[in-house]
Amino acid sequence: MASMHRLRISAISYLNTAPLMWDFEHGETGRHLKEKFDVTYTIPSACAESLRAGTADVGIIPVAAYATIPGLLILPGVAIAALDAVRSILLVSRKPLDQVESVALDTSSMTSVALCKVLLAKWLGGSREYSSMPPNLEAMLGACDAALLIGDPALFVQRPSYATVIDLAEVWRKQTGKPFVFAFWAVREAALAGAGIQPEAVQKLAEVFQRSRDHGLAPENIRSTATEWGARLGMSVSEVTAYLTTNIHYFLDAQCQEGLRLFYRYAEEIGALPGVTLEVL
Repeated sequence: MASMHRLRISAISYLNTAPLMWDFEHGETGRHLKEKFDVTYTIPSACAESLRAGTADVGIIPVAAYATIPGLLILPGVAIAALDAVRSILLVSRKPLDQVESVALDTSSMTSVALCKVLLAKWLGGSREYSSMPPNLEAMLGACDAALLIGDPALFVQRPSYATVIDLAEVWRKQTGKPFVFAFWAVREAALAGAGIQPEAVQKLAEVFQRSRDHGLAPENIRSTATEWGARLGMSVSEVTAYLTTNIHYFLDAQCQEGLRLFYRYAEEIGALPGVTLEVL
């Protein structure tokens, strides 16, 4: 990879991405990777848009974006997924679910929006009226009966204060028996060509992200991340550690790919996403 031009990486500025970015942010490896890659941080939807616009070459994109952006290759092995409850994707309401007629959808992620629509349409009493809003829970519940909240803000929801708090990944697991994948690394085919990377060298590129994930999940590095992010978010080290090690699954393995194919099928059936064929390198 020595001949590579600097590829532009768009990453997500959420706690759940921190272990994936370990090598890019720490030590000698981080300095080395900064010479090869230009990294910026944003929210999931903006990360996807930067790939669509060609202002980024590699991004950890919401899986829904893959269905709407042509010319992307999925880098193998790495994901942000959940085997059961995820804690950071919640449908919240002061009313019982059967009284919810309108839902404010967090604009931060297309995937969670599509998942919410799939769950409501198939298993939670049918579709509702939907409005897109920024992730402010009080404002959302002021405008609609329920709110879809994602990412770090969802971790702070005081669950006993609400009549309905539904963990979307938990419902998905219960209904399908499969994990749910929220995001994966994808690269623009045109960027590979522009950087002079041959298709057979893409595996080497993928290994950069796989190694970074593996280092980020090492127990001593999870402790470091939990300490840093706990202070940043106002959470205890044990809470952050549990979230990163129990709630988030960082591997795009066979069971996750099965769950992802099923999600794409259901999302197409209800009109939440266009049809897509999952192809992992």
